[in-house]
Amino acid sequence: MWLLGRSRIPTVLAGEQRTRGPEHTGAVDEPRTGDVGRPAVWRGLALVSTAGIVWGTIGPGVRLVHDGSRLDPLTISAYRSIVAVAVLFVVCLGRRRLTACWVSARRHWRQVALVGTLTAIFQMLFFIAVVLTGVSVTTVVSLGLAPLLLLVLESVRRRRPPSTGKAVTIALAVIGLALVSITSSPVSGSGDRTLGVLAALGSGAAYALSAQAAAPLTRDLDTMSMTTATTTVAATVLVPCGLAATVIRGAPLGISDARSWLLIAYLGAVTMAAAYALLYAGLRHTPSGTAVVATLLEPVTALAIAVLFLDEHLTATGAAGSLLILAAIASLGWRADEVSPQ
Repeated sequence: MWLLGRSRIPTVLAGEQRTRGPEHTGAVDEPRTGDVGRPAVWRGLALVSTAGIVWGTIGPGVRLVHDGSRLDPLTISAYRSIVAVAVLFVVCLGRRRLTACWVSARRHWRQVALVGTLTAIFQMLFFIAVVLTGVSVTTVVSLGLAPLLLLVLESVRRRRPPSTGKAVTIALAVIGLALVSITSSPVSGSGDRTLGVLAALGSGAAYALSAQAAAPLTRDLDTMSMTTATTTVAATVLVPCGLAATVIRGAPLGISDARSWLLIAYLGAVTMAAAYALLYAGLRHTPSGTAVVATLLEPVTALAIAVLFLDEHLTATGAAGSLLILAAIASLGWRADEVSPQ
């Protein structure tokens, strides 16, 4: 299942470099409105959907690491962030882009700090909610809130209610998400459920706002610069907070299992570094609300992995939920005429 992460990311990172003239040090030109048509939206959806598929391997991966090493999820998140930053720095050095990435990110440091911090808050609160309320409730509340919140924000900004097509698409996605999550995650939390739900709500809000803030930044920075900079900011939040929480709880920090280290390397290099590069590349052509719905392929992928590799059974509810999410994502591309750049 780890082959899911071997995506088109080298092409994504390299392809943008060929479009720049010598005057560019990392920023990209603002796209013309006419560029955001149906083909561009489908390309953006493909990139974002691939990121969602890759993220779907996080849950099974974290589960295997926890079973093999007994590491706390927050500790796994911290180690995953360290690996992601290391991989991105190595890629930048190998392509002799580290200085250009630094210059580009420094020029937009406020937006970079905002996106990176929101990304860290999203991940941290999501893991906390999972511990307190379980994967099922957390997934529905967090990932379900994000597209709804962006729909409301868009309606407020435009001062008119959302179109029927958008409302139906998000309704299908959220209902499908609820069916898949209820089916695929029997594990319940072991803490204050009210606090866990609040953490899930905060996680969903941070996810929505991070996508909203990242969308315009993707047109000012190339994918490599943006991914490296925002992931570094996220790691500066996730690593100290995750390790401190682990020490306070008295959980283990070390790993003696080689397979767990390999899985953490995969989680950092593929599900964080590569997947966020795919997301940011897709956001260049896809509005944030559309991208958030497309990433709901994450729980569908997790369900498929559980059925194929972890001996779980696919129920009619889970199959129906998966089909609803796929239908919602497909409708996003066909409604390209409604899509406009952020």
